[in-house]
Formats: sequence, structure tokens, C-alpha cells
Amino acid sequence: MPSSRINSVPKSTDLSPTAGVRAGMSVEDIKQSFLDNLFCAIGRAPMAATRNDAYLALALTIRDRVFRQGVQTMEAYSEQDTRAVCYLSAEFLPGPHLANNLLNLGIMEQTRQAMSELGLNLDHLIEQEDEPGLGNGGLGRLASCYLDSMATLEVPATGYGIRYEFGIFDQVIKDGWQVEVTDKWLRNGNPWEIARPELSCNVKFGGHTETWTDEKGRYRVRWVPNSVVKGIAYDTPIPGYHVGNCNRLRLWKAEAVESFDFAAFNHGDYYRAVEDKMVSENITKVLYPNDEAIQGKTLRLQQQFFFVSCSLQDMIRIHLLLERPLEKFHEKWAIQLNDTHPAISVAELMRLLVDEHLMDWDAAWHVTQNTFSYTNHTLLPEALEKWSVGLFGRLLPRHLEIIQEINHRFLKAARIKYLGDDARIARLSLFDESGERYVRMANLATVGSHRVNGVARLHSQLLKETILRDFAELWPEKFINVTNGVTPRRFMVLSNPRLAQLITSHIGDDWIRDLNHLRQLEPLADDTAFQDQWRQVKLAAKFGLAAIIEQRTGIKVNPGSLFDIQVKRLHEYKRQHLNVLHILTLYLRLRRDPRADVPARTFIFGAKAAPGYFMAKLIIKLINSLANLVNNDPVVAGRIKVVFFPDFNVKNAQHIYPAANLSEQISTAGMEASGTGNMKFSLNGALTIGTLDGANVEIREEVGVENFFLFGLDAGQVRELKTRGYRPRDYYEQNEPLREALDFLVSGALADGDTKLFRPLVDNLLWQDPFLVLADYQSYIDCQEQVSALWSDPKAWTRKAILNTARMSKFSSDRSIHDYCEQVWKTTPVRVKSRQKTIVLNENGQPTAA
Repeated sequence: MPSSRINSVPKSTDLSPTAGVRAGMSVEDIKQSFLDNLFCAIGRAPMAATRNDAYLALALTIRDRVFRQGVQTMEAYSEQDTRAVCYLSAEFLPGPHLANNLLNLGIMEQTRQAMSELGLNLDHLIEQEDEPGLGNGGLGRLASCYLDSMATLEVPATGYGIRYEFGIFDQVIKDGWQVEVTDKWLRNGNPWEIARPELSCNVKFGGHTETWTDEKGRYRVRWVPNSVVKGIAYDTPIPGYHVGNCNRLRLWKAEAVESFDFAAFNHGDYYRAVEDKMVSENITKVLYPNDEAIQGKTLRLQQQFFFVSCSLQDMIRIHLLLERPLEKFHEKWAIQLNDTHPAISVAELMRLLVDEHLMDWDAAWHVTQNTFSYTNHTLLPEALEKWSVGLFGRLLPRHLEIIQEINHRFLKAARIKYLGDDARIARLSLFDESGERYVRMANLATVGSHRVNGVARLHSQLLKETILRDFAELWPEKFINVTNGVTPRRFMVLSNPRLAQLITSHIGDDWIRDLNHLRQLEPLADDTAFQDQWRQVKLAAKFGLAAIIEQRTGIKVNPGSLFDIQVKRLHEYKRQHLNVLHILTLYLRLRRDPRADVPARTFIFGAKAAPGYFMAKLIIKLINSLANLVNNDPVVAGRIKVVFFPDFNVKNAQHIYPAANLSEQISTAGMEASGTGNMKFSLNGALTIGTLDGANVEIREEVGVENFFLFGLDAGQVRELKTRGYRPRDYYEQNEPLREALDFLVSGALADGDTKLFRPLVDNLLWQDPFLVLADYQSYIDCQEQVSALWSDPKAWTRKAILNTARMSKFSSDRSIHDYCEQVWKTTPVRVKSRQKTIVLNENGQPTAA
């Protein structure tokens, strides 16, 4: 049965689409274009249209307008001699497109009215959209924030990545355990993308190399592969906010060069007839295949090289199409490597320039180094990618030779500077030769780039002091900091429309493009009437989240309680288990003394654990077991509740961030590169409890130390404690509440009498505790007491919440992109003049040109 009906529909024979209608921004134009798409693109009569049909028709309607801007933008960019940014990332988490595009085009209300006149609810259609799960967490979401900001700031840019058929898994909780379900985000089609089969690229794998001297006496190398895969481009438009610019996200899908072997089929070998198709398409099937086995490692390296090679070939194609010499490639293109996943591009650009386009090695290296810049996202040595030389050579034999040559030339110069310092030379090498030989991708990215940046001031400093210290001492001018940022369009205006409206009603809407205007809220922090409005906005968001929680989990929560939220990827260094120990401490206190002064609090978790990460999945089980115990205990009823919100993603995050009172940013100091969830929470008026880790340091400085709940060891103290010899069991033996909580975990009370279920977690904390949970426990508990005390004073809490939002301008992704443009890319904006009028609704609800 159809779930939506569309009113006031003319006969299909009366439809006469025109270019004006397809680009118009008025209510009538949107209605007509919607009906045209429903009839002509979806092939549905209104009476038979499902909600998904209506969503697709509306998405195509908005896509028409966005791509019109996209075509105009590409024309303008090709006419300008400015440098274009290419953002290479293995992950993108754009979130749903429909609402974001409506906002950026400035036609949200016109579209709402158009749909209403057709008997449709715009919010229902927005909710219908599947989220592209093309990333694992912060890395992919950051990339998407940056694409939004580059378009808004009118920076010529393209995002390059992989069109995964199946994205990050959907998370289902069964008996408290995480269960991974295939993310079939393309099952209903993707109306936002356009396939570009004519822009295919051939990508080679395996085989061997051959050398010869050509007729001009030049040394030449030919790569003879044993397989070739075809990459097909899929373009998604990324419009800027209220500007004419629309950049693109170009994702690559792998296909077989010949998808069907007719001869094999005729001989009855049906498997071999489609074998190439299956093997080729596997490359872009799944985001981050499990790489514990050699097959998984091979596939992951194939993925990385595949999208890098396609992207570089695409840039060179455009460069030559514009009739520009390749010797000046770096003057036209600035390529940003988002972590080490695309680092192989350093070797691939050298191969393309030297082998395919016959450029001299030194000239090619000059172009390469001045084209690339590298963003590091981790301080964990085990997270820095390395590939075994054996695997690398089998899959990419020519690139191994090129990296060996880069390394030879680089170390030859380094040995002159560091004469006799063999240990330093070994650390600088692009190869780890301490045991089995590995290619070090972070070293390759650093050597092949002209800029290397961390993503928070502390992270950038630690980067220079730890994992890339030798490179920072060799090239201090190469290293800079660009603190991460988030887009206020998605994470305030879209996610928290009531707060956006409240702010705009007092200071205007210029803050949406320039967060510095939020400073105008500071005088209102002590205004009683504004405080009351602020609390009502927050309470409405909490009611909304409470309804979703009940729908998804069956748990009823009190919107009047303190919403204490920790949502992020599940990893031990992020210390969700420290949060659990605090909840357990409160629970046991209330069990002993039900009259204890513990303000009502709802603890909300959201996190996905990597499928092969046992300890992370055990922590998810622990959170759910604790929730089951606490939520069903009449002694603590109404005092504390625990919720695990399943399947945390961008779409769900938009409900969560606005509802938070307290943001948990409690990672071990020196472990988190930056974090961006901390920024999203603070922008939406949550107070932060956190360590001096990542961007927390800068957030605390900006919002004011008195408006941030600080606890725990700092990065220097962490290093000192570990150097001195950390004995976690000492903390257990000397702290009675901690001992009581840990003993409770293995008492069986959380596992139907099973005393062994959580023993691995407790043993890890008692005997290793690599992330100093026990060392920071008491400081965390004491700090949480300060949280409870402040929560009891609503006016004081609200004042601090307002100041948090007012002082967060530094953490806009617009500022980050401005920093990249100034310090790294050396590019300038190109303004695209829109050829259509922007339509707004006047006070009577009628469309008017603006």
C-alpha cells in the first residue's frame, strides 16, 4: 500500500517542463519540477507513489538545481587560473543530502510549502533518506565538513574517494552484544550521484617491470601487470551555503575491463565467464575489510591504490585538457592526503610523470613534493600504516622500485647531515628493516609532501616530539598545525533549528557563515529572559531525543534529568569504561544510601566497535548489562538511567548533539589527535568534562577554564608515570570505591552469575591499564561531583552553556579551511555568480526575489 498521497495533480499530458521550472526556486516551480520528476524519472502516478518514490522525486528536483550550480561552477573554475584543491580521503561521511542541500540553496521553507500543498510532509521525506556510510568516524566526517566549507568559502575543490557498495556496518544490539549488519545504503538507489562511465581509468595490479633504453638514450621502465581494473567516476554535488559555488565529491567504483567472457560461457565455464567482474568489483565492495588475514590486507592495499590512481589520472586528464604543461602541475593542483590511506599517491604521481609522461626524475620530484601535503590523524604508532615489502612488491612492483629510489636519494642526503647516526637514519627510512621489511606510509607521505600538519595544537606538538620527531628536526619549516573544525550548517542550523532560530532572533544570521558573530551572545548569558528561552530550547531537544530513545530501545528517560552523553568510536583510549566505573560508583552509592544527594542523570552512550576488536565489543556488552541492571532496580528508579543508543551515525548524531547537557571527552591525555564531537557538543550548548587531550585544550582556552570541567593527568604526566613505572593495582588497593566497582564487575551481578564474562576487562585494568583508567578514576569522580553541584543551580549552568556556544567560533571548519588556504594550499576563492534569483518567503508566506 502507498504510504503517501499527493494532492492537486494535473494530468501527465499537461506537464511541460522547461529549463526555468527545473532551476526555479519558487513554490510553484518546485511543485512543478517535483511532479515532472515523479512522472518522468520515477514513473509513478501520484496515487501509487510510496514515501520513497516521493523522496526520490524531491531529491531529483533539488539535484536539478544543485547540478545547475555545479555546471556553472566548473565553467567558472576552468576560466580562472587559480589553484584547485583535491582532497584525497578513504572515508567520507557526508550525512543525508536532502536537508543540507535545501539549507545551502536557501529554499527550505519554499520546499516545505510546496510539499505541504501536495499533501506531503517534508520532514518525513527528509527522514526517508538513507545515509551514505562511507566512513568509520571522525576522519570521514571531517572530510565532509571540509567539503562543505570549501564550497561555502568559494574554494575550487574536489573530494576524491571510494564508492563503497557497502559502507560502515549497521549496528544491532542483541543480548547486549554488538551485531554487525550489512549497510545496504544503495538498496533504494542514490539520486544524488551521476555516473560518469566516460571518465573511466584503468588501474594496474601485480605483474613485473621491464627496463630498456629508448631512442633518445633515456632509461625507461614499463610496468607489465597481470590484471587491470577499470574505475568509474560517480559525482555528487556539494553546494556551498548561499553562494553560487557547487563543488563535487568524485567517488570511484571498480569494474572489470571486460565484465563477461563470452567464450568461456559458450564452453560451459559459467564461473570463469564472470570471474573478472566479481574479482574487480570486490575492490569497492566494503569499507575497511577485515585485514587480519593476508587476503584482507591485499584488498585494503588494492582499495587505496585504486582510488589514488584513478584520482591522479583524472587530474592529469583535466590538466592536459586545459592545455597546461605537466611541469606546472603543482601550480594548478594542491592535493591533501587525509591520513596515510592515500599516501601511495606520492609514488603513483611519480610513476605517471616519469613512466607515462617521460618527465625527468628531478623535475617530477619537484612537482610531486610541491603538490602534496599530508594531514596526520594519530599519535598511536600501531595506527601508522605499514605494508610488508613482499605484499607490496607483489601487488605494486613498479611502486616498490620508485619508493626504493626515493628512499635512496633521501637517505643519501640525510646521511650527509647526520653523519654516523645510523639509528636516526634507520628511523627516517621509508622502510622498516628491524625484522620483516615494511614500507612506512607515514614516512613516505612526509617525505613526499611540502607541508605536514596535525589537527590540534597539542597533537601537532606531540607529533613533532614523538612519531615524526626526526622529520620535524630535519625539516622544521614543513610542520604546521591546523586545528580541526566542524560545519555549523549541519551541526547547528540543521540539527538544532530551535537553537539556530533563537540565536538568529537576537543577533541575526550572519553567524551561520562567520561563527565569530556568536560572540554577540556573551552579554545575553546573564539575561534572565534569554536564559529561560535557552533552557526551553534545550528541553525541547531532550524531549525529542527521549522519544527516539524509547522508540529505538524501549527505555523511557526523564527529559528533565541531566543528559550525560558519550558518543564516539569505541576504543579503549577513549575510555568509555571509565564512564562506566563512574556510573557503577553512583549506583553502588545509591544502593547503600537511597537518600544520597545524586541529581537525576541519564547516561547515554553511542559507539561502534571494530568487528575484530574484542575488548571494545566487551565494553559495549558491559554498558548494556549495566543498563539492564540499573534501569530495572526500583531502589534507583528516577535517579539514574543508562542508555546505549544503537547504530551511531551522522543521522542519529543530529538528534543527539542538541540534547546534551554534559559532553564526555575523557580520553587519555596525549592519545586523541583532536576530536570533533567535542566541538559539536559545545556549539550546541553542552558543558564538557574532559582531559587536556586533543582539541579539548583549545576548547577550554576559548570557552574559559571556569566553563570546562577538567580532570586527570596531562600528556606530560602520563609519559612521566609510564616512565616511572605504572602499577595500576596500587590504585585498586588504595581506593575503596574503585575496588568495590571493579569487584562488582566480576561478581556475576551483571552477567546472570557469570563471574568470567568481564574478567578480561578487569584483568587488563589491574595488570596493564595501558590508558590509565585507574590512575584518572578518582580525579574523574571528584570532577563529576562538581558537575552535580553546578546542575543544581540552573541559572549558573545555563550561563556557562550560553558562553560555551558564544565562544566556539574558532572551531568552525570554515576557519580550518581558511588556515589551509593560507598556510598550505596557497589558493584563492573563485566567486561563481548564480544565474538565478534567490527566492525567499515574505511575512505573508509569499515568494519574493531577494
